[in-house]
Amino acid sequence: MDANTALSLRMTSLLLGSRSRPGVPEIVEWFGAMQAQDLNSVLWSLGARLPGVTLPEVVAATEERTVVRTWPMRGTVHLVPSADAHWMLDLTGVRALTGVAKRWEYLGLDEKTAHQAMDVLAAAITAGGGRLTRSACLAALTDGGISVEGQRGYHLLWYVSQRGVTAIAPNEGSEQTFVLLDEWVTRRFTPASRDEALTILAGRYFRSHGPTTVKDFAGWTGLPVGDARKGVAAAKLERVDVDGVEMWADPEVLDAGPVTGWWALPGFDEYMLGYKDRSMMATPEQVAKIIPGGNGVFQSTLVRDGRVMATWKRTLGKKAVTVTVLPLADVEVEQATRALEPYAAFVGLPLVVKIG
Repeated sequence: MDANTALSLRMTSLLLGSRSRPGVPEIVEWFGAMQAQDLNSVLWSLGARLPGVTLPEVVAATEERTVVRTWPMRGTVHLVPSADAHWMLDLTGVRALTGVAKRWEYLGLDEKTAHQAMDVLAAAITAGGGRLTRSACLAALTDGGISVEGQRGYHLLWYVSQRGVTAIAPNEGSEQTFVLLDEWVTRRFTPASRDEALTILAGRYFRSHGPTTVKDFAGWTGLPVGDARKGVAAAKLERVDVDGVEMWADPEVLDAGPVTGWWALPGFDEYMLGYKDRSMMATPEQVAKIIPGGNGVFQSTLVRDGRVMATWKRTLGKKAVTVTVLPLADVEVEQATRALEPYAAFVGLPLVVKIG
């Protein structure tokens, strides 16, 4: 198949076509993991796939304990099914711990202090009713005799979650909160083996991102290519040739029809973050403007028929949400407005669109 066909199928996999999921837990399970270091971004990633659902409704769904934010791979926060958090941390999250000794040396930490932090936070969260704000967690560490100066506090919060003790719960107001992972998880799934875990993760990635390559899967998970190939070989996927490049997809996706239309997507959506090679969706010049300076901070995008047309920035006011659109191709204000109307409805504000 050609790249245009593959891109259209990819939009179906990403749940941006006619295929939809009935709710937040189903979408998260479909993807396996959704990039979530920016909370507002992942909330709209969910909203964009649930037409007519509002921000308060999505937030309420994340309180039901079926999903949780943690660091399952690449040392980056993702939203994952709560039932899968433990085995994902064991399979891919643990790779982020390989260089922790060097980080400890830089921060003036050691294994004893890190393990003490695990005990202190577990006790503090339990004493606090099962949930503590980020500032309360840092205060508990300080009270326990552990300095949180500089980057030490963030690192210890990360480390304790990386070890599966804590996880990030929905915000309290504007502040992040932490819970005990074992208490948040109401149903825990454990694969029978590491190979089964690889197979599950490969199946979920390619059904939600395919057609795409083994290299993209390895980049998404942070796994070695050998492990990525092992997962792909065991998953029930179909090999496709896309302009001479070997890609894999869920067989059901291959029967999908063309996907057309406009979407307003957040910067950290799986649409861009889910791939190492983004050439199907944007030119190198466009990618440079989506990720200014290559610093890992992705701009929100307006997408037409699977391809990036513009970036956008929003300002939430009391009376309206004002969106400034920065075109990367030909975009008319009417087109941008139609694309952004679902977002305005999601946040419950009238829309004002400006072309920058």
